[in-house]
Amino acid sequence: MPEPRTWQVVAGSAVLGLALAVGAVAVAGPWDSGQRKAERDRAVTAGARGGAHHSPDSAAGDPRRPAPAPSAPAVLGALGLTDGSGSHGNTKPSTITRPGDDPAALAALLGPLLADPGLGPLRTATVVDATTGKRLYGVGAGTPMTPASTVKIATTTAALSALGPEHRIATTTVGSPDGRTVTLVGGGDPTLDRTRLKALAEATARALKAPSTSGASGAPGPGLDTDAAVRLAYDTSLYQGPVLHPIGPNENIAPVTALMTDEGRLDHSHHGPADRSTDPARDTATAFAGYLEKAGLTVEGDPRPGKAPKNARPLARTESARLDDLVERTLTYSDNDLAEALVRQTALAHKKPASFAGAERAVHDELARLGLPLAGTRFADGSGLDRADKVTGALLTGVLTRAADPARPALRPVLTGLPVGGFSGTLAERYGTSATTAGAGLVHAKTGTLTGVNTLAGTVVTPSGRLLAFAFLAGRTSAPDAAQTALDRLSTALARPAGTATSPH
Repeated sequence: MPEPRTWQVVAGSAVLGLALAVGAVAVAGPWDSGQRKAERDRAVTAGARGGAHHSPDSAAGDPRRPAPAPSAPAVLGALGLTDGSGSHGNTKPSTITRPGDDPAALAALLGPLLADPGLGPLRTATVVDATTGKRLYGVGAGTPMTPASTVKIATTTAALSALGPEHRIATTTVGSPDGRTVTLVGGGDPTLDRTRLKALAEATARALKAPSTSGASGAPGPGLDTDAAVRLAYDTSLYQGPVLHPIGPNENIAPVTALMTDEGRLDHSHHGPADRSTDPARDTATAFAGYLEKAGLTVEGDPRPGKAPKNARPLARTESARLDDLVERTLTYSDNDLAEALVRQTALAHKKPASFAGAERAVHDELARLGLPLAGTRFADGSGLDRADKVTGALLTGVLTRAADPARPALRPVLTGLPVGGFSGTLAERYGTSATTAGAGLVHAKTGTLTGVNTLAGTVVTPSGRLLAFAFLAGRTSAPDAAQTALDRLSTALARPAGTATSPH
């Protein structure tokens, strides 16, 4: 029913401090809303290489975005609760039974649900108190599993930790000393769109026409003649190694290059599967040349690849949104292109090659610096499309606990970016059955779907207001619908008062 679910999202968001008003449920904040429907509908038909899919909807963007979530202790304090006694100050102890307070009771609650055959023969489960990090339930918590897109929880955390939430990704132009060659330099921003590209071209044209300083005295020199032609080069040298993801050409991800527009999409979508350009850098440079000509320049010949000269003078630049916004988008819509860009930014911060291999080392090193358990883990890519990725439930819940730590506010976008059960992102169309509706609005979690792999990791608010972090990982699943329903029931059980969990059948 619409009224109860609206109440649930408002109540759950108030507890988590995510400031998701009812109006923000209908729209997507800074990013358009949508649901990866093939996490239900298309995984059956996807080949073994395939990843989770998206499908867009028509919701309009809104310039507002949720405020950063508070720490778990602040959440409990606002409710007049502590993680152990159920009371705070002069507040009377809660009379609601807490399924997370007693590990034995939690095991009795989750055990039958974890045994659901829909989860396949390989399944692990980890639940921790997000305030203390204490493990409340664990079955195979240290077993490495293929995470699919839940790996984005770890890779975006590494990016935030290494770069800080205010980091932006720049795309720039530089001019040769004689002013006759312009180089468009890719900085690794897959969110660059045509509007920003046009503005960059206009700023570049103005800079070329303006008087420049030259010579040892720094005296002003003439600007570019209005009838002179310029050559255009484009520089993608920031990235190294293979351009194609190991899954090959795929509607879920464009070639991984430092220069692209709209993630190489050939339609007007902003997330989800789409036909992709086979050469996003060249296409971007070609569009840029057209914008230069509209700005009054004559571009000679076709754009050509080329590295910017060391003595080039800066002309213009455009920057992405802040990293905290990019992380939220990555998690809410499981944006594969953006995830790969962020791990390469992490590699650059660690002075490693911006490649699959360099990013893997950088993510590992940054998570190690955060003191997270990394035994058996591997980050073969940033998006989770590579089946060589391995994480543990202990790692994912450890990351979520770090993000709830009041001492680490820079990591808070990892929580605020999680899809909300029944309302946003890749969980928009889940938590709508009688067995799972209690989790709508209270479960905030990252989904993961590959053929035969179904995962879910995030946070949930218990009836007493306790914030738990969980990770449920399943492998060799045979039917995505059955696996996702089982995962939703597991997370919903944490949001129910004890004794109200439904049967797995």
